[in-house]
Amino acid sequence: MPACTLPAAVKEQKSFLESLLQRHGAVLLRGFHTTATAEDFNDVIEAFGYEDLPYVGGPSTRTEVVGRVYTANNAPPHRKLHFHHEMSHLPSYPRKLFFFCEEVAAFGGETPILLSHIVYGKMEEKYLEFVEKLEELGLIYTIFAEEEDDDSSALGRGWKSMFHTEDKIVAQQRAAKLNTKLEWMENGVKMIMGPTPGIKRDETRPCKTWFNSIAAAYTAEGGDRKDSEKMGVSFGDGSPLPENVIHDCLKIMEEESIDIPWQKGDLLMIDNLAVLHSRKPFTPPRRILAAFCK
Repeated sequence: MPACTLPAAVKEQKSFLESLLQRHGAVLLRGFHTTATAEDFNDVIEAFGYEDLPYVGGPSTRTEVVGRVYTANNAPPHRKLHFHHEMSHLPSYPRKLFFFCEEVAAFGGETPILLSHIVYGKMEEKYLEFVEKLEELGLIYTIFAEEEDDDSSALGRGWKSMFHTEDKIVAQQRAAKLNTKLEWMENGVKMIMGPTPGIKRDETRPCKTWFNSIAAAYTAEGGDRKDSEKMGVSFGDGSPLPENVIHDCLKIMEEESIDIPWQKGDLLMIDNLAVLHSRKPFTPPRRILAAFCK
Protein backbone atom coordinates (compact mmCIF):
# COMPACT_ATOMS: atom_id res chain seq x y z
CA MET A 1 0.00 0.00 0.00
CA PRO A 2 1.50 3.40 -0.96
CA ALA A 3 2.34 5.81 1.85
CA CYS A 4 -0.32 8.43 2.59
CA THR A 5 0.89 11.85 1.50
CA LEU A 6 0.27 14.80 3.78
CA PRO A 7 -1.61 16.86 1.15
CA ALA A 8 -3.99 13.93 0.65
CA ALA A 9 -4.45 13.55 4.41
CA VAL A 10 -5.13 17.27 4.76
CA LYS A 11 -7.83 17.23 2.11
CA GLU A 12 -9.49 14.24 3.79
CA GLN A 13 -9.12 15.41 7.39
CA LYS A 14 -9.26 19.21 7.06
CA SER A 15 -12.30 19.61 9.33
CA PHE A 16 -10.72 17.44 12.01
CA LEU A 17 -7.44 19.38 11.86
CA GLU A 18 -9.33 22.67 12.11
CA SER A 19 -11.18 21.42 15.17
CA LEU A 20 -7.87 20.50 16.82
CA LEU A 21 -6.46 23.92 15.99
CA GLN A 22 -9.52 25.63 17.40
CA ARG A 23 -9.29 23.59 20.62
CA HIS A 24 -5.55 23.85 21.24
CA GLY A 25 -4.25 26.86 19.27
CA ALA A 26 -1.41 24.85 17.70
CA VAL A 27 -1.09 21.43 16.04
CA LEU A 28 2.15 19.59 15.25
CA LEU A 29 2.10 17.14 12.33
CA ARG A 30 5.00 14.68 12.50
CA GLY A 31 6.01 11.48 10.74
CA PHE A 32 4.79 12.21 7.21
CA HIS A 33 7.99 11.16 5.48
CA THR A 34 6.65 12.06 2.04
CA THR A 35 6.95 15.73 3.07
CA ALA A 36 10.63 16.66 2.88
CA THR A 37 11.12 19.73 0.67
CA ALA A 38 9.88 23.29 0.26
CA GLU A 39 7.84 22.13 -2.73
CA ASP A 40 6.20 19.43 -0.58
CA PHE A 41 5.39 22.04 2.07
CA ASN A 42 3.84 24.32 -0.54
CA ASP A 43 1.66 21.42 -1.70
CA VAL A 44 0.40 21.01 1.87
CA ILE A 45 -0.49 24.71 2.12
CA GLU A 46 -2.35 24.52 -1.18
CA ALA A 47 -4.22 21.45 0.08
CA PHE A 48 -5.66 23.43 2.97
CA GLY A 49 -7.12 25.90 0.48
CA TYR A 50 -6.74 29.00 2.64
CA GLU A 51 -6.34 32.42 1.05
CA ASP A 52 -2.73 33.59 0.85
CA LEU A 53 -1.57 36.69 2.76
CA PRO A 54 1.49 38.31 1.15
CA TYR A 55 4.19 39.36 3.59
CA VAL A 56 3.87 43.15 3.16
CA GLY A 57 4.76 45.57 5.95
CA GLY A 58 6.58 43.11 8.21
CA PRO A 59 10.10 44.03 9.44
CA SER A 60 11.67 40.55 9.45
CA THR A 61 14.00 39.58 6.64
CA ARG A 62 12.68 36.60 4.69
CA THR A 63 13.45 34.96 1.39
CA GLU A 64 10.72 33.80 -1.00
CA VAL A 65 11.40 30.12 -1.64
CA VAL A 66 8.66 28.63 -3.80
CA GLY A 67 4.97 29.33 -4.28
CA ARG A 68 3.59 30.60 -0.97
CA VAL A 69 6.65 29.56 1.04
CA TYR A 70 9.17 31.89 2.71
CA THR A 71 12.10 31.32 5.01
CA ALA A 72 10.92 31.79 8.60
CA ASN A 73 13.45 34.51 9.49
CA ASN A 74 16.93 35.25 8.18
CA ALA A 75 18.19 36.68 11.48
CA PRO A 76 21.64 35.50 12.63
CA PRO A 77 21.53 32.15 14.46
CA HIS A 78 22.86 33.60 17.74
CA ARG A 79 19.83 35.88 18.01
CA LYS A 80 16.83 34.95 20.13
CA LEU A 81 13.57 36.07 18.55
CA HIS A 82 11.14 37.12 21.26
CA PHE A 83 7.45 36.30 21.55
CA HIS A 84 5.13 37.93 19.07
CA HIS A 85 1.98 37.46 17.04
CA GLU A 86 2.85 37.61 13.36
CA MET A 87 2.19 41.07 11.84
CA SER A 88 0.27 42.16 14.94
CA HIS A 89 1.29 45.77 14.29
CA LEU A 90 -0.70 45.82 11.04
CA PRO A 91 -4.46 46.07 10.37
CA SER A 92 -4.29 42.95 8.17
CA TYR A 93 -2.57 39.96 9.75
CA PRO A 94 -2.55 36.20 9.09
CA ARG A 95 -5.02 34.13 11.06
CA LYS A 96 -3.12 30.90 10.41
CA LEU A 97 0.63 30.32 10.35
CA PHE A 98 2.43 27.25 9.05
CA PHE A 99 6.04 26.37 9.87
CA PHE A 100 7.97 23.49 8.31
CA CYS A 101 11.30 21.96 9.29
CA GLU A 102 13.35 21.28 6.17
CA GLU A 103 16.64 20.97 8.08
CA VAL A 104 17.22 20.46 11.81
CA ALA A 105 19.68 22.61 13.77
CA ALA A 106 22.89 21.03 15.01
CA PHE A 107 21.93 22.40 18.43
CA GLY A 108 19.08 24.54 19.76
CA GLY A 109 16.68 26.39 17.47
CA GLU A 110 13.49 25.32 19.23
CA THR A 111 10.29 27.30 18.57
CA PRO A 112 8.63 28.19 21.90
CA ILE A 113 4.87 28.76 21.75
CA LEU A 114 2.54 30.35 24.24
CA LEU A 115 -1.23 30.73 24.68
CA SER A 116 -1.92 34.44 24.40
CA HIS A 117 -5.02 34.53 26.61
CA ILE A 118 -2.93 33.21 29.52
CA VAL A 119 -0.56 36.17 29.19
CA TYR A 120 -3.53 38.55 29.08
CA GLY A 121 -5.08 36.98 32.18
CA LYS A 122 -1.89 37.12 34.23
CA MET A 123 -1.11 40.68 33.16
CA GLU A 124 -4.66 41.85 33.92
CA GLU A 125 -4.47 40.24 37.36
CA LYS A 126 -1.09 41.79 38.18
CA TYR A 127 -1.13 45.11 36.25
CA LEU A 128 -4.76 46.08 35.73
CA GLU A 129 -4.05 49.79 35.24
CA PHE A 130 -1.43 49.05 32.58
CA VAL A 131 -3.72 46.63 30.75
CA GLU A 132 -6.61 49.12 30.80
CA LYS A 133 -4.34 51.81 29.37
CA LEU A 134 -3.11 49.41 26.70
CA GLU A 135 -6.70 48.56 25.73
CA GLU A 136 -7.67 52.23 25.64
CA LEU A 137 -4.68 53.69 23.77
CA GLY A 138 -3.24 50.81 21.79
CA LEU A 139 0.38 50.88 20.62
CA ILE A 140 2.57 52.79 18.20
CA TYR A 141 5.46 50.89 16.63
CA THR A 142 8.33 52.87 15.13
CA ILE A 143 10.46 50.96 12.65
CA PHE A 144 13.47 52.20 10.71
CA ALA A 145 14.20 50.53 7.40
CA GLU A 146 17.10 51.03 5.03
CA GLU A 147 16.68 50.58 1.28
CA GLU A 148 17.98 47.02 1.14
CA ASP A 149 17.60 44.02 3.44
CA ASP A 150 20.08 43.60 6.29
CA ASP A 151 20.31 39.96 7.39
CA SER A 152 22.54 40.86 10.33
CA SER A 153 19.43 42.11 12.15
CA ALA A 154 16.25 40.29 13.18
CA LEU A 155 14.38 43.43 12.06
CA GLY A 156 16.46 44.22 9.02
CA ARG A 157 13.99 44.16 6.15
CA GLY A 158 14.51 47.02 3.72
CA TRP A 159 11.61 49.20 2.63
CA LYS A 160 11.86 48.06 -1.00
CA SER A 161 11.15 44.43 -0.13
CA MET A 162 8.79 45.40 2.69
CA PHE A 163 6.46 47.21 0.28
CA HIS A 164 7.39 45.21 -2.84
CA THR A 165 8.41 48.29 -4.81
CA GLU A 166 11.36 50.58 -5.54
CA ASP A 167 9.08 53.59 -6.00
CA LYS A 168 8.73 55.83 -2.92
CA ILE A 169 5.30 57.06 -3.98
CA VAL A 170 4.00 53.50 -4.35
CA ALA A 171 5.56 52.63 -0.99
CA GLN A 172 3.72 55.56 0.63
CA GLN A 173 0.44 54.45 -0.92
CA ARG A 174 0.88 50.88 0.33
CA ALA A 175 1.98 52.09 3.75
CA ALA A 176 -1.14 54.25 4.08
CA LYS A 177 -3.30 51.17 3.58
CA LEU A 178 -1.44 49.62 6.53
CA ASN A 179 -2.13 52.59 8.84
CA THR A 180 1.54 53.54 8.52
CA LYS A 181 3.12 56.96 8.05
CA LEU A 182 6.49 57.17 6.29
CA GLU A 183 9.13 59.78 7.10
CA TRP A 184 11.90 59.65 4.51
CA MET A 185 15.45 60.09 5.76
CA GLU A 186 18.84 60.26 4.07
CA ASN A 187 19.68 56.61 4.73
CA GLY A 188 16.21 55.05 4.73
CA VAL A 189 12.72 55.60 6.11
CA LYS A 190 11.12 55.81 9.54
CA MET A 191 7.75 54.07 9.67
CA ILE A 192 5.24 55.06 12.32
CA MET A 193 2.66 52.30 12.60
CA GLY A 194 -0.56 52.79 14.51
CA PRO A 195 -2.04 53.35 16.89
CA THR A 196 -2.94 49.68 16.64
CA PRO A 197 -4.67 47.47 19.25
CA GLY A 198 -2.43 45.79 21.80
CA ILE A 199 -5.20 43.44 22.87
CA LYS A 200 -7.79 41.71 20.72
CA ARG A 201 -10.88 39.69 21.47
CA ASP A 202 -10.97 36.22 19.99
CA GLU A 203 -14.68 35.84 19.29
CA THR A 204 -14.31 32.17 18.32
CA ARG A 205 -13.37 31.02 21.84
CA PRO A 206 -14.21 33.73 23.27
CA CYS A 207 -11.46 35.45 25.24
CA LYS A 208 -9.07 38.38 25.11
CA THR A 209 -5.60 37.81 23.73
CA TRP A 210 -2.27 39.59 24.28
CA PHE A 211 -2.12 40.44 20.59
CA ASN A 212 1.00 42.54 20.18
CA SER A 213 4.74 42.46 19.61
CA ILE A 214 5.74 44.40 22.73
CA ALA A 215 8.28 41.75 23.73
CA ALA A 216 9.97 41.71 20.32
CA ALA A 217 9.95 45.51 19.94
CA TYR A 218 10.95 46.35 23.50
CA THR A 219 13.75 43.81 23.76
CA ALA A 220 15.12 45.12 20.47
CA GLU A 221 15.75 48.39 22.29
CA GLY A 222 18.11 46.62 24.67
CA GLY A 223 19.47 43.97 22.35
CA ASP A 224 22.08 44.00 19.61
CA ARG A 225 22.89 47.47 18.31
CA LYS A 226 21.52 46.59 14.88
CA ASP A 227 18.07 45.87 16.29
CA SER A 228 18.03 48.69 18.84
CA GLU A 229 18.34 51.13 15.97
CA LYS A 230 15.47 49.61 14.03
CA MET A 231 12.38 49.29 16.23
CA GLY A 232 10.66 50.92 19.19
CA VAL A 233 7.23 50.80 20.81
CA SER A 234 5.12 53.14 22.92
CA PHE A 235 1.52 53.63 24.03
CA GLY A 236 -0.79 55.00 21.35
CA ASP A 237 -0.46 58.53 22.78
CA GLY A 238 3.32 58.38 22.50
CA SER A 239 3.99 57.86 26.21
CA PRO A 240 6.61 55.23 27.15
CA LEU A 241 5.83 51.73 28.36
CA PRO A 242 6.81 51.08 32.00
CA GLU A 243 10.06 49.13 31.94
CA ASN A 244 9.37 47.05 35.06
CA VAL A 245 6.00 45.89 33.73
CA ILE A 246 7.44 44.84 30.39
CA HIS A 247 10.27 42.90 32.01
CA ASP A 248 7.76 41.09 34.21
CA CYS A 249 5.66 40.32 31.12
CA LEU A 250 8.73 38.77 29.49
CA LYS A 251 9.22 36.62 32.58
CA ILE A 252 5.59 35.47 32.49
CA MET A 253 5.96 34.52 28.84
CA GLU A 254 9.05 32.43 29.50
CA GLU A 255 7.37 30.65 32.42
CA GLU A 256 4.17 29.81 30.54
CA SER A 257 5.65 28.77 27.19
CA ILE A 258 6.58 25.34 25.88
CA ASP A 259 9.34 24.53 23.39
CA ILE A 260 8.80 22.75 20.10
CA PRO A 261 12.04 20.80 19.35
CA TRP A 262 12.06 20.29 15.60
CA GLN A 263 12.42 17.04 13.69
CA LYS A 264 12.95 16.95 9.95
CA GLY A 265 9.62 17.03 8.11
CA ASP A 266 7.64 18.50 11.04
CA LEU A 267 4.82 20.87 10.17
CA LEU A 268 3.46 23.19 12.86
CA MET A 269 0.07 24.87 12.47
CA ILE A 270 -0.56 27.94 14.63
CA ASP A 271 -3.69 30.02 15.19
CA ASN A 272 -2.03 33.45 15.10
CA LEU A 273 -4.78 35.08 17.14
CA ALA A 274 -4.46 32.54 19.95
CA VAL A 275 -0.75 31.69 20.15
CA LEU A 276 2.48 33.69 20.38
CA HIS A 277 5.71 32.22 19.07
CA SER A 278 9.44 32.90 19.25
CA ARG A 279 12.78 31.32 18.29
CA LYS A 280 15.72 30.17 20.37
CA PRO A 281 19.33 30.64 19.23
CA PHE A 282 20.87 27.73 17.36
CA THR A 283 23.96 26.22 15.85
CA PRO A 284 23.60 25.84 12.06
CA PRO A 285 22.45 24.22 9.97
CA ARG A 286 18.75 24.94 10.48
CA ARG A 287 16.10 25.74 7.89
CA ILE A 288 12.54 26.45 8.95
CA LEU A 289 10.09 27.59 6.29
CA ALA A 290 6.88 29.57 6.77
CA ALA A 291 3.57 30.39 5.09
CA PHE A 292 0.87 32.90 6.07
CA CYS A 293 -2.86 32.52 5.46
CA LYS A 294 -5.84 34.81 5.93
